Amino acid sequence: MQLTELIEQAVTGLGFELVDFETSPRGRLLRVFIDVPEASKGVSIDDCATVSSHLTRLFAVENVDYDRLEVSSPGLDRPLKKLSDFERFAGQEAQIRTRLPVNGQRNFTGVLAETIDGVLHLHGSEKKYELPLELIDKARLIPKF
Repeated sequence: MQLTELIEQAVTGLGFELVDFETSPRGRLLRVFIDVPEASKGVSIDDCATVSSHLTRLFAVENVDYDRLEVSSPGLDRPLKKLSDFERFAGQEAQIRTRLPVNGQRNFTGVLAETIDGVLHLHGSEKKYELPLELIDKARLIPKF
């Protein structure tokens, strides 16, 4: 089983959602970003400690070699990675960068609308965009204060 699959299975089993997973160039640092599926509740320090403790024990059993493990919330500018992320955060503003230009442009900002047949509908300030999900390189929520 790959490390990402192992982490996702463990995090999901604890009732959290794996948002992202990063490793340092030599794999010595593991960063795990978790979220709570309920939109009204955020990730607490106790949640991070619970996941960290569980992963530490799991990595010992699975002989995963690493020096440091960091578990945290994804932050207010949460990355959007999966189709379910775009659906869950519909109605919120996001910044999106595509791998290839769409209508001559790669950077987009707007309100997330529906996702139909693998195409994200984004409502910009002056224009509506249709962005194929497979072309999206990075997407992040824009925090409102």
